[in-house]
Amino acid sequence: MMVSAMTLLSVPATIPSPPVDWQVPLTLGPFSVHTYALVILVGIAVALWLTTRRWVERGGNSDAVADIAIWAIPLGILGGRLYHVISTPGPYFGAGGNPWAAFRIWEGGLGIWGAVALGALGAWIGCRRAGVSFTAFLDSAAPGVLIAQAIGRLGNYVNQELFGGPTDLPWGLHVDPQFRPTGYEDFAYFHPTFLYELIWNLLGAALILYLDRRLHLWGGRVFWLYVAVYTTGRLWIENVRIDTAVHVGPFRINVWVSIAVLTLSLAMFWWLGRRQRAVVPAPSRHALAAVQVEYIEDDAEAPVEPSDDAAAVSTDTEAKATAPEP
Repeated sequence: MMVSAMTLLSVPATIPSPPVDWQVPLTLGPFSVHTYALVILVGIAVALWLTTRRWVERGGNSDAVADIAIWAIPLGILGGRLYHVISTPGPYFGAGGNPWAAFRIWEGGLGIWGAVALGALGAWIGCRRAGVSFTAFLDSAAPGVLIAQAIGRLGNYVNQELFGGPTDLPWGLHVDPQFRPTGYEDFAYFHPTFLYELIWNLLGAALILYLDRRLHLWGGRVFWLYVAVYTTGRLWIENVRIDTAVHVGPFRINVWVSIAVLTLSLAMFWWLGRRQRAVVPAPSRHALAAVQVEYIEDDAEAPVEPSDDAAAVSTDTEAKATAPEP
């Protein structure tokens, strides 16, 4: 039996709810692993792969990435959870809340700013112990972190959480009744903010990789570009979401944080670019395609070593070049 074209056009191309069985933990011997945790682990693995590749391209030792990750990943997860609990305290410490639920990380809830803050602290500790440049590592890791964030949003889809307001758009996300917030019980389709952020993050990572390769960004500028790209998308996505969050005035606290961090990131990107242009002679900037990754005790004057990519640059000119480690 053939279906007419008009019938096909009348069927909305909505996003179906994921099976609730996907939230059931996968048992591996004595261990139980939830789907949300698996998604996070996949994101971490992809980020580590890309970071290692970019780090080696900059002249670094691949073993250093694992040594730094040992510090950065656990602190990043801890920071993400702390930020989520602080910025969304209702389910844990509000009326009818359960404080012990704050430890149930498999149920979702990682605040990106806490993850970036404590993750960066862990990376700094790891870089100091490994004796490598902190800002060079941040520049290497930034695109991979953004891709990991994109992958992590699939965990929100599985848990049917952090979606936006009701919508009748063709790509509306169907949410099962038990996951609909109070006051939205009569609605079935909501904005798939997990998908909005996933797409935004992947496009942002592609843009960062392109600009980094085209402009040879260094000295922390890739990291701050990542922060600017992410916060630009988070500003409008945050305003679509309807999950419980602390409000300060007319906006959710994450909106204010995004505005502040976006302003800081743009200022830092501009300031570092101006500072670097003033310190590094123009003929030697191409040599910075391979960033010096060894740790420099004096951050103000980090000499640039000659690289194969800059064979055309004269030895005398390169010897005079300095690359500051902010």
